[in-house]
Amino acid sequence: MTWWKDKVVLLTGGTGSFGKRFTQILLRDHGPRKLIIFSRDELKQHEMRVGGFNQPELRYFIGDVRDGERLRRAMNGVDIVVHAAAMKQVPACEYNPFEAIATNVMGAKNIIDAALDAKVSKVIGVSTDKAVAPANLYGATKLCAEKVFVQGNAYSGVGGTQLAVVRYGNVVGSRGSVIPLFLDQRKTGRIAITDKRMTRFWITLEQGVALVLRAAELMRGGETFIPKIPSMNIMDLAEAVAPGCEIDHIGIRAGEKLHEVLLSEDEARTSIELEDLYVIEPSHPWWREVKYDNGKRLPEGFRYASDTNTEWLRVDELRKLIETMR
Repeated sequence: MTWWKDKVVLLTGGTGSFGKRFTQILLRDHGPRKLIIFSRDELKQHEMRVGGFNQPELRYFIGDVRDGERLRRAMNGVDIVVHAAAMKQVPACEYNPFEAIATNVMGAKNIIDAALDAKVSKVIGVSTDKAVAPANLYGATKLCAEKVFVQGNAYSGVGGTQLAVVRYGNVVGSRGSVIPLFLDQRKTGRIAITDKRMTRFWITLEQGVALVLRAAELMRGGETFIPKIPSMNIMDLAEAVAPGCEIDHIGIRAGEKLHEVLLSEDEARTSIELEDLYVIEPSHPWWREVKYDNGKRLPEGFRYASDTNTEWLRVDELRKLIETMR
């Protein structure tokens, strides 16, 4: 099997799109002893359980990442935590800023405190390209969460809990993403696009899960792992999802970018490139003795952005991805 075999795993936000696919793949391929689904909505947990996620290895815990005591209880005996719970809808975060901070920032702190107290071996935070040079509150809270995870290693000491981050782009077909929206709009013969120049990084749920699984095995504590993934243009996506539909150009929304960045020039100075991903190493003295085999330094001025990416999804490839959602 793998490094995950016989481990006790806690997954926050386990009833979401990522959580369900992570659960499916972990149980199918990696043989954990126990997987705890930690989330705050009992209805979603019930629907997940009766929808086929009822294996004997699964446990369902009602709880909120805002509640540190509940997290401590849930992490008793846990080997690894995957933290995917978040407020992630940009308009909701903008209109409810204190709530976004309580969940995304203070929730990350609670995860780390509970993991340190429970002597969890490894903790992985799931982040987003919106955290790089954020233009909205959601991105700002995820940037803070990343920093908390990286710097949280200073609290664990030598041989203690290791904390790391994975950062990736838009997930194909995830709940609340643009593809389900386009699929719904095309019934009317018209779809709405903010700006025809817009580009985004795209990753499948399976690729996101694979990144988390690999990061847990590679991590030494303090890294940010970034996958090499393709970009797409919004007009190509519109053609793939709703060919022949009329297009309404509604203008870019508040807090939205034309292009996203997964790795900034400043971060690239302390990053290495592996075959299929980039690793941002912490720029702190306690990291100097740690080296990745076969990793190479990035060139001066390197920047990994959706508009300058070397890999792009064509219309036919986008259609194939959409078919996998059905």
